[in-house]
Formats: sequence, C-alpha cells, structure tokens
Amino acid sequence: MEAVRVQSIASLSNHTDTIPSEFIRSENEQPAATTLHGVVLEVPVIDLGRLTDEKTIVELISEASRDWGIFQVVNHGIPDQTISNLQRVGQEFFELPRAEKELIAKTPDSGIEGYGTTLQKEVEGKKGWVDHLFHKIWPPSSVNHQFWPKNPPSYREANEEYCERLREVYDKLIKWLSLGVGLEEQEMKVAMGGEDTVFLMKINYYPPCPRPDLALGVVAHTDMSGLTILVPNQVPGLQVFRDGHWHDVKYIPNALIVHIGDQIEILSNGQYKAVFHRTTVNKNCTRMSWPVFLEPPAELEIGPIAKLVSEQTPAKYKTKKYKDYVYCKLNKLPQ
Repeated sequence: MEAVRVQSIASLSNHTDTIPSEFIRSENEQPAATTLHGVVLEVPVIDLGRLTDEKTIVELISEASRDWGIFQVVNHGIPDQTISNLQRVGQEFFELPRAEKELIAKTPDSGIEGYGTTLQKEVEGKKGWVDHLFHKIWPPSSVNHQFWPKNPPSYREANEEYCERLREVYDKLIKWLSLGVGLEEQEMKVAMGGEDTVFLMKINYYPPCPRPDLALGVVAHTDMSGLTILVPNQVPGLQVFRDGHWHDVKYIPNALIVHIGDQIEILSNGQYKAVFHRTTVNKNCTRMSWPVFLEPPAELEIGPIAKLVSEQTPAKYKTKKYKDYVYCKLNKLPQ
C-alpha cells in the first residue's frame, strides 16, 4: 500500500479550513490551548566569537545543559554559505515531484534511513504534520548513498561540506560537556563511540497547515541521541516545555540549536538534562529544519560513566546497547 505523505494532504487541504481527524491532537496537546502566548523563550546563547576563555565557555554550556537542556551557538565557525547551501538543496529535494522523492523512500529493510512520514509508534493513531528524510553523513563506514537524493546534483557536496564543519563543532561541544562534569576532555566523546559516533541527518518538512491551532509537526519528546545540532529555516515552530508551560523559542539566523539528548543525560548520570520539546506548524508557510543526531554506534553499551557514579550519586540509569534503547523508545516500551 502506498504511503500517504503529509505534503500531498496539505496540497489538498490548502483551500479548506479542515484537516483529517488523525492530525487533530487531544486537547491537552493542542498548541492553541497549551502554548504560553506573548512570551518568546530566550534560551541561553553561547557566542563563541566573543568568548575567548575556555573556562567561561565550559561553565556557560554546563549551566545551560543542566538547567535547560538546550542552547543556541552563534559564531560557531560554520560559514553562513555552507548552511544556506545545505538548506537550499534540502528544500529543492522536497519540491521535486513526488515520484522522484519516492525513489529513496524507506523500505522495511532500510531501518530509519530514507524518505518517509512515520517514525515511531503512534499513540491513539495520531499523526504529526511532517514528512522527513533521514540519512547518515558520518562516519564513512556508515554512509549509504542509496538514501541520499541524486537531485539536486549539488546535494551530496552541500551535505559533505556541512558535515566536515559540523564535526569540528561537535568535537568542541563534547569536549566542553565532558569538562563541565569534571571529566577529562576526551572521556565523554570516547563514551559516545569516539570516531565511530554516528552523524544522522534528518530533514523535517512541515507544509502549511490549515489548522495550526490543532496539529503538531512533531509531538512532545526528548531526543534519543546523545546530542542534536539543528538549523531551522526562518519559520518559527520549535517549542520547549519549561515551568509548566510550552514556550516558543526565539529564532536567531544561522545559529546552531543544540539539544541535550537522552544518551548524554545517561552518560552524565542525570547532571545534564535532555530537553522536552515539540514542533508547531504554520498556516501559510512551510517550516523546515535540519537536525543532525549524534548517536553512539548501535552495538555500543551506554550507561552512566563510572567516574560519575558513587555511593552518594548511585547510577540513575540502566546500561544497555544503544540499539536496544532505540527499540524501546520508538515502540513506547519502558527502558
């Protein structure tokens, strides 16, 4: 049976004021009823161009990761042109005829990679207003170009250039996160898989939605990755749950949005907190985002780092293979 794509539903719905019932969230999830209006959340911003003292950077990132689980990084070293190239080729792919996009659709054997719509077990059959594309961009041994678009022709070059720059940013961030909990600078990177850490690109495509008050792009969740580094387009939509309310997050052009994910929370034995977040949609504009999930290799066992466990601070999380954690998370099973 051919998959139903949200992009197709959106094009049929753009002259109506209704959406199919499976996209209407329950009342306690509907954005209109649950968003704190009139307040735009200014999550911590780390300016790497202005800060030259590494001790200060470590303190700011550590504080943001403990208190918020999310921060934005500016002057991060990735050229604006590199980011705009990544965004351009991703947008061009999603604007291709549907038949061409379906050439790299997910299959029962492809796992998470490929073009698709459904990602996890849907609670009460409710769906998110989003289509997506997943493919790994690093390390080379994990990359399968079968799931990279052939069109536009510059897609591969733009992604490879972005990946090269992003690896430099990740190495700095994971070092600072390691120092921030009192570890040696390489310890958290090694615990995440070292040079085998997987960089999984996702493009989220949220087409215009006639009822953004009732639908969500992505339902509330924490990321199962270690760290997520994301660039959005200029259409706002990211919301964070804080102080009992959902807040819109302020958009900063060409900033990197960094989420603490479940695996860094586990490795830090709960010192760092994975951010609980969701995505809203827009009535008139297409929102897109490009998160890269930094993940341990599937077979790697992840648990609290031994140095962060003691009689006073016992382990708060089980140690298990990352692939087993993923299976439980996607199928809504207890960890």
